[in-house]
Amino acid sequence: MATPRPARSGRLRTFGKWLLRILLAIAVLLALGVRRDRPAAELEARYASPPSRFIAVDGMRVHYRDRGAGPAIVLLHGSSSSLFTWEGWADALSPEHRVVSLDLPGHGLTGPDPAGRYSLSDMAAFVDHFASALGLEHFSLAGNSMGGGVAWHYALAHPEKLDRLILVDAYAYPQPPPAMMKLFTVPVVGRLATWITPRFAVARSVRDVYGDPSRVTDEGIDRYYELLLREGNREATRERLSGRHDDGLTARLGEIHVPTLILWGSLDRWILPPNGERLAHDIPGARLVTLDGLGHVPMEEDPARSVAPVVAFLAAR
Repeated sequence: MATPRPARSGRLRTFGKWLLRILLAIAVLLALGVRRDRPAAELEARYASPPSRFIAVDGMRVHYRDRGAGPAIVLLHGSSSSLFTWEGWADALSPEHRVVSLDLPGHGLTGPDPAGRYSLSDMAAFVDHFASALGLEHFSLAGNSMGGGVAWHYALAHPEKLDRLILVDAYAYPQPPPAMMKLFTVPVVGRLATWITPRFAVARSVRDVYGDPSRVTDEGIDRYYELLLREGNREATRERLSGRHDDGLTARLGEIHVPTLILWGSLDRWILPPNGERLAHDIPGARLVTLDGLGHVPMEEDPARSVAPVVAFLAAR
């Protein structure tokens, strides 16, 4: 007759298996890239070089750049990006225009909104408060991707303040988020994504928004990566992407009568080119320019070529 194993031995063996699993899980998480938030002051010391400034708006210390003189144009970046995506355009436009770029709430050096206001309508209201704080009564407005969605929402809310509207691969019609951003929308996984942030995943996303990934630099990847780690930004990303995207205002695109230029990269893999054609159809009088060989962020990928139609558009009367 076999001798039964002691219960204590069985419990120890079970405990050992669970301990091994926990240690393996921790090792996997570390390998994936567990990263703590980076202090705002540390990143400001690196990235807030002149002409960067800060201004208090809606309870936030907003990072912006304001250069040049003449008719004003405000530039709005896309999701998980920052004002640095517009540097090429700012250099090209500032000899004839006052060019203002900013980090939207939950992004860049501005950081999270304490009130969690991240819908497109919320951010359009924030842009109006920001413009008022800078004394901008009339200006042109350009936006890329999510920032493009904010821009046309602003055009609906405040048409009397806009001279021109420029939409660059703009978000307008509901669609699933790209793979990297989709992680933030999944319950539990979204929480993990706020502290597990592998650099290789950010690098892959940055290369994916370029038509020619060979144009992406290590310096650019590092900037995207480090600003995403700015304290509060990853949680803000989760809140923003988990929120309601369709506010019903797409049906009102036909009410926009501000002169509108639409730019679209022919190799945009995040918001496909047919969306640009649809947007040009839905906004009365809008002109669509397709940028061959460029991706989702043409103003960053090839500033000189993408800004050329903008210069002509702003000069036209």
